[in-house]
Amino acid sequence: MRAVWLREFGGPEVLVPGEAPDPVPGPGQVLVEVAFANTTFVETQFRSGAPGPFRAALPVIPGNGVGGVISAVGAGVDPGLAGRRVVTSTGGSGGYAERVAVAAEAVFEVPPALSLDAAVALLADGRTATGLVHATSIRPGDRVLVEAAAGGVGGLLVQLAKAAGAEVIGAAGGPAKVARVQGADAVVDYLRPDWTAAVGPVDVVFDGVGGAIGTAAFGLLRRGGRMALYGLAGGSWAEVSSEDAEARGVSLVRSIGSPDQLRAFTESALAAGAAGTVVPVIGQRFPLEKAADAHAAIESRTTVGKTLLVP
Repeated sequence: MRAVWLREFGGPEVLVPGEAPDPVPGPGQVLVEVAFANTTFVETQFRSGAPGPFRAALPVIPGNGVGGVISAVGAGVDPGLAGRRVVTSTGGSGGYAERVAVAAEAVFEVPPALSLDAAVALLADGRTATGLVHATSIRPGDRVLVEAAAGGVGGLLVQLAKAAGAEVIGAAGGPAKVARVQGADAVVDYLRPDWTAAVGPVDVVFDGVGGAIGTAAFGLLRRGGRMALYGLAGGSWAEVSSEDAEARGVSLVRSIGSPDQLRAFTESALAAGAAGTVVPVIGQRFPLEKAADAHAAIESRTTVGKTLLVP
């Protein structure tokens, strides 16, 4: 099968297309014919050799989220799963390929009303956004700041916070990104030096940028506010300590739940997508062989919404 290999850490150019043995589903596994593969900022960090949640010995086929059709099942798996449209995580590697073998219990069946590409876009980002909104207990009337609001998670957070009755301020970096933020009550450019003054006091901050942006956003929180720290697109975590938060009466959210809760959040996101109450933005699609270009685009901060690979 066709795949993309990572044989050394480095820039996007180290992602090299090639051949790989076809996976065979073992006991308890299913084989998925990949139609779309998710790409994330975290995967660009893994490729570069930076610390992160994924660990793998090189050479490896990267990629952690895919969607497609089950073509075969291993021993002990219901044969009726063959032919089902599913999305699944791969455990941190193997996703940039035409086929993956994964545990049958790890797949999520895609609702009939939801397209497969939208389901892949919701797999990780929808789970994260749903979990963050749940963990921060958004209430009607809350003022909510969503950083990186033109991104995959950020765009979904805007939609979910609005649905919960909040007033939402979207923040994005640069005029082009600001113009692509959809559904917020107001939008600010966090690259402007006076951006925090344009936002004003808020009850909830969703910090997907970190660094100086996240640290500045922390200063906008009212007493009793909540701040979810879930991303570091700016290169580092926001400089917000538990002691600082406690002194100001702010709750910090750094985790969205147990494995069972994460599965429930994924199912909720897929159901919301099928119902049309959340709509992921797929801003870019690249052929599988152009995975390097996809990574370069993500790192250039020019992407909008979700970036998918298409085998």
